[in-house]
Amino acid sequence: MSNFAENRKAYFNYEIIEKITAGIELLGIEVKAIKAGQMSLDGSYVIIRGGEAFLIGSNITPLQPKNIPVGYDPRRNRKLLLTKKELKKLAGIESKKGLTILALSVYNIKGLIKVLIGIGKGKKKFDKRENIKEKDLDREARRNMKG
Repeated sequence: MSNFAENRKAYFNYEIIEKITAGIELLGIEVKAIKAGQMSLDGSYVIIRGGEAFLIGSNITPLQPKNIPVGYDPRRNRKLLLTKKELKKLAGIESKKGLTILALSVYNIKGLIKVLIGIGKGKKKFDKRENIKEKDLDREARRNMKG
C-alpha cells in the first residue's frame, strides 16, 4: 500500500471522528499523474448531491501537459464510489452542523486507487496550541533519550 497524496492540514485543523475508504472515478491521464505524485488534496472536501458523493477541490496536474484532452480541468469534481449504506450515512452527517467530510489521503490497494475519507469536527484555536505543545514535548523527550 503506497500513499500518493495526503491532506496533512486536515489532521491539524480537524478532529477526525471516523474514516471511510472510497473508490474514485478517474480518467487514464489522471491515474498516471496520481501514480507519479502529481495530486494535491489541500483544501479538498466531499459533498453528497443527488445520492452521489463528489470530491471537490482536489488538484491533479497532468503528467504530460501537451497530451491532455481539450477542455481538461485539473480541479474538476470527481465522483466517489461508495455503497448506498455509506452514502446514506454520509448524507446524514453532512446535514449535521459542525461536521465536515474531508479527503485525508489517496493510496493504492491491489492496483486500485482509493481515497480515505474522514468525518471531522473543527478544532478550536486552543486545541491546536495543545497539539503543538505535545509535539514539541515529544520531540524534546526523543532528543534527550538519544543524547
